[in-house]
Amino acid sequence: MIRTLIVFLAMLLLVPQGAWAQAQGLFDGPRGQLAAAGWAGFADMHFLADSLGALALATVLGALIGYHPMTPRTVDTLREADLPKVYILYAFVGAVIGVTVREFGMVIGVVVFGIGGLIRFRTDTGSARDTGRLIIVTLSGLIAGLGLPHFAVVTTAFAFVLIFLFDQRPYCRVKVSELPQGRVAESAAAYRAVLEQKGCKIVGERKSFNKDRVEFVFRLPRASARDQIHADLCAIPQEFRGEIDWEVE
Repeated sequence: MIRTLIVFLAMLLLVPQGAWAQAQGLFDGPRGQLAAAGWAGFADMHFLADSLGALALATVLGALIGYHPMTPRTVDTLREADLPKVYILYAFVGAVIGVTVREFGMVIGVVVFGIGGLIRFRTDTGSARDTGRLIIVTLSGLIAGLGLPHFAVVTTAFAFVLIFLFDQRPYCRVKVSELPQGRVAESAAAYRAVLEQKGCKIVGERKSFNKDRVEFVFRLPRASARDQIHADLCAIPQEFRGEIDWEVE
């Protein structure tokens, strides 16, 4: 944080005087209370359509990067498999901030930046995905407090749909240890066949021959299918069977 502050101050010193005066103008806002649309904003169909278009565009652009064709070649862990969803959520967050700043000015951007820093460094959410969701709900509350309930509703509804789509087919990691010695490759093929037969999309596989272990990172066909898949994995012939450990995103 200190290093970032030093860099920011250095950039300010290097900005020409004319440009600095223009930049200061970006932070100029109305004196006193901010003009808020309130509940009448739900009748502003132009703003609603424009904001929805911005959120949709940001989501598509984030998905283009997150689900790049080269991405599956580098997936080895559950965290890496979950990163495309994180990219989309953060692109969505950026669009929400952009629309809010456009509506109320750059001062709101500074406020959001401060809130984001507080959340990121003072809140233990456990994962980047949970941090993204925490930022989204914070932004929704901030937007509602600024007097834009229509945009707060649009933001929450859009985020709700994204999370629903993401969690329909969650990523999982299955670690199978204590495999029969010398039969890691055959055991891996047997477990892979069961996963593919059940409609799982395997995005990563790692074999450890010296530890008699294999790990799979895959996407469930649906969230409710885990118990049945676990039962099928446990029914693999004894000569290929190992100890199964699950990790779900």
